[in-house]
Amino acid sequence: MNVLHFVNAFFGDSAHWHGYDGIPTRVGEHIRYSLIALALAALIGLPVGLVTGHYGRGGNALALIATAGRALPSFGLLVLMFIVLGLGLVPVMIPLVVLAVPPILVTTYEALRSVDPSPVDAARGMGMGESRILFHVELPVALPLILSGLCSAAIQIVSTATIAAYVSLGGLGRYIVDGLYQRDYEKVVGGAALVAVLALATLALFWAVARWAVSPGVRRSG
Repeated sequence: MNVLHFVNAFFGDSAHWHGYDGIPTRVGEHIRYSLIALALAALIGLPVGLVTGHYGRGGNALALIATAGRALPSFGLLVLMFIVLGLGLVPVMIPLVVLAVPPILVTTYEALRSVDPSPVDAARGMGMGESRILFHVELPVALPLILSGLCSAAIQIVSTATIAAYVSLGGLGRYIVDGLYQRDYEKVVGGAALVAVLALATLALFWAVARWAVSPGVRRSG
């Protein structure tokens, strides 16, 4: 039996579209976990990246933090948090946020540092304050790269949020974990396919947001 057969069998079974273990329910749970983790990571990474990028300080420290964050294994951190904190959403959020902060933090910093200094100097010469320079001069130009960092973090979260199933939570990882336990490979392949589709949908969503939020002049110059 090939992968396509498993996919067809999984999605063709009407039982997988209803109830607490149905596809709509599991997709909704997975999206909820992903959105919470991305929001928390953005609340940490964006302000720090914007401030350090604007002033041009702390680049080495950010690189060290990013390297350390990427080096931590998400599943190992999940197990450790589970031992320390027990069941619940918090042990899942911690490794997902740790995974997502580095690309947001580093990309935001680099985006601000890549802005042409000429308009920034002109804005200072006109008497604009630092906050206005940041949000009205630098941020619009840096926005495409910042969105790419958020997109990268979101895709990593969506792909890794399957670990929630290992601590008895829901999401698409439930199909993979339960399918492996039950030797139901239709579930395993179906769950993996749904995660892949959700990751692609995330990529498409950020592309649409970038088309809407980034000014045409910045897109052309990029």
